[in-house]
Amino acid sequence: MNTTREIALESKAWPMQEAVKLLKRFENNPPEKGYVLFETGYGPSGLPHIGTFCEVARTTNVMRAFREISDIPAKMICFSDDMDGLRKVPDNIPNREAMEPYLGQPLTKVPDPFGTHDSFGAHNNARLMAFLDDYGFEYEFMSSTDCYTSGKFDETLLKILENYEKVINVILPTLGEARRKTYSPFLPLCPKTGEVLQVAITDINAKAGTISFVDNDGETVTTPVTGGHCKLQWKVDWAMRWVALDVDYEMAGKDLSESVKLSSIISRILSKRPPEGFSYELFLDENGEKISKSKGNGLSIEEWLRYGPPESLGLYVFQNPKRAKKLHFDVIPKAVDEYYTHLSKFAEQEPKIQFTNPVFYMHEGTPPNIQLPVTFGLLLNLVGTTNTDDADIIWGFVSNYAEGTTKDNHPEMDRLIGYAINFYKDFVHPTKKYRAPDDREKQALEDLVEILDGLPENTDGSDIQTAIYDIGKKYEFENLRDWFKALYEILLGQPQGPRMGNFIALYGVKESKALIESALKGEML
Repeated sequence: MNTTREIALESKAWPMQEAVKLLKRFENNPPEKGYVLFETGYGPSGLPHIGTFCEVARTTNVMRAFREISDIPAKMICFSDDMDGLRKVPDNIPNREAMEPYLGQPLTKVPDPFGTHDSFGAHNNARLMAFLDDYGFEYEFMSSTDCYTSGKFDETLLKILENYEKVINVILPTLGEARRKTYSPFLPLCPKTGEVLQVAITDINAKAGTISFVDNDGETVTTPVTGGHCKLQWKVDWAMRWVALDVDYEMAGKDLSESVKLSSIISRILSKRPPEGFSYELFLDENGEKISKSKGNGLSIEEWLRYGPPESLGLYVFQNPKRAKKLHFDVIPKAVDEYYTHLSKFAEQEPKIQFTNPVFYMHEGTPPNIQLPVTFGLLLNLVGTTNTDDADIIWGFVSNYAEGTTKDNHPEMDRLIGYAINFYKDFVHPTKKYRAPDDREKQALEDLVEILDGLPENTDGSDIQTAIYDIGKKYEFENLRDWFKALYEILLGQPQGPRMGNFIALYGVKESKALIESALKGEML
């Protein structure tokens, strides 16, 4: 019989396949540092968005898979490039005008427009860490500013200076003619202003560990490349981190594929094997455009968590990482229900299937056993039909439908009711638009009232669904989807909705009959 580890090794789930690839890296020798290091990178030039969370979540999925098939310890660092210069003021922050004078300054020297932290970089770092901590990620945070100024990068910076020509010749062919004339991998910090300068280097002294350049006042300045006096251009900086920190695994978006290639070449110049990696597709906003920290398009982490639990976000980023996906409010309800569906199936699945279930990777192999009496989609429609933001009223319907289910013994259900109310108030209610039934639909609805009138209150949703289906056939709807669409538009004021039999069972037979009668009288319009 195969062991659990052998079963895991055969899994086709993408995190496990990535973990197997990483394990092969050490098939001859374990890492000298004693552990495998996963890295995720973050640029705090704008407020953290879900794309940042996604990279941490997906890397965590791989790290958890690796721990399942290897005894080598593993840890993850979340690296913030907070020494980068502020290139432009983001669109989605307050006091934008006050930040203009700080363009070019390291992000950890730019004042916090929110007034809560020592710098804009510190503010954004804190917001990211707060969410990662709330979600329960296991990581070590690293600041670029701290690493540069503490000397942690000094040894590798000197190696780059010693290999200056080799390194620069990797990057120059990718630049335009004008940029090639001034490009240097080293960005000195101006001793007078503290600004991160993009200037041509006039002299290199590898022995002394210094570079010379002409500052904005026309004076020649010689400065060490160590101790935080310089930082590196992006692609070289990435390679430097891989070498200095001995990174074994880092994934990146498809838009950075060329950067991965160039940074890997530089890493080899510095006699270090580049990390294993994974290229994922990007998230898009409602218009199909790439989400951006500076634009603030797409969803923020906080926005998703107003309408769905963190686990639903974890599932959404787990699924199909090599496919571009829309990241907008309307994807949340489906993600919520899919998460709880995976959760409900896990305990009964064979180990081979469990290793393909996303919740295995999201919950370190031991997901909670939660069975919901009502789906999130049904809750949304219940809230919409009752037109209330009173959770106790919603609980009344749920308790009648699922006898014995209460706020006290099912806190997960209570949490979802809160999300459903928020979603309804912000998105469903403002767009509701009821219509009157046509003659055929009116006759069909009258039949449905008659059938409901003869049903006991606790009739199963599947039996009600069959009755609705039969009415649709009786009135010869060419496509039965049109019949159900009519029910959604006439009774719920929306173009799509739940499985109507289950909804009527949840809402109540008597209440549903009254709802239909109200629609027939035109009272819904």
